[in-house]
Amino acid sequence: MNRHRDPNPFDEEEVEVNPFSNGASSKSRPEPYGFGQKHDATVDIPLDTMNHDSKKKERELAAWEADLKRKEKELQRREESISKVNVPVDDRNWPPFFPIIHHDIANEIPVHAQKLQYLAFASWLGIVLCLVFNVVAVTVCWIRGGGAKIFLLAVIYALLGVPLSYVLWYRPLYRAMRTDSALKFGWFFLFYLVHLGFCIFAAIAPPFIFNGRSLTGILAAIDVFSDHILVGIFYLIGFGLFCLESLLSFWVLQKIYMYFRGNK
Repeated sequence: MNRHRDPNPFDEEEVEVNPFSNGASSKSRPEPYGFGQKHDATVDIPLDTMNHDSKKKERELAAWEADLKRKEKELQRREESISKVNVPVDDRNWPPFFPIIHHDIANEIPVHAQKLQYLAFASWLGIVLCLVFNVVAVTVCWIRGGGAKIFLLAVIYALLGVPLSYVLWYRPLYRAMRTDSALKFGWFFLFYLVHLGFCIFAAIAPPFIFNGRSLTGILAAIDVFSDHILVGIFYLIGFGLFCLESLLSFWVLQKIYMYFRGNK
């Protein structure tokens, strides 16, 4: 018999114990790494991160869609408000006791242009005062026997001059200051020159074109002094008002022209 023991393939592999290995086996069969083994490396897919990113994108899209709808509704509301012709854009707030025009220099005119706008407004109030006092002075002259014709002419000057001065040059200047429109400035300069010419003409009051006594100028004041001193005093006051208005208008015209040239 062969003393050498044949290894039995069905027996468990004998393990040699090394006394210096602290109980660990000196032989260990390395197990290969491959597909399907328990030691194979696994790849962890961050599903939570992917879900979080997708939910975040959904929230952003929902917020963007809500903002778009809100802007669309706001635009539609503005278009509807503009389409309503019966709704005024500028509310009437001046004068406070009986509002007939819209006037808000402090809130609508730029700060650096408010002083000029107030000067122009004083000029417009000046021509209103001149024309109203002209009616008063001519009325006194009419009572003293000056005739009804000059009274009717003075009333026509006031009824036409006050609204036309506002529409033709003051309101264009107001809008020009608010929007910095060169066209509005040009419109203002054109009719303000006409206004200045009328003030100078009224301060002189020559006896041609208009009836001389229908305007309280210096020539009319000299003419009525010979008849009634009281009427002459009224006419002299009117002459002084037209002179002051002419000087103020010339100053305003110069200041606004310099402002317009500086903004070009």
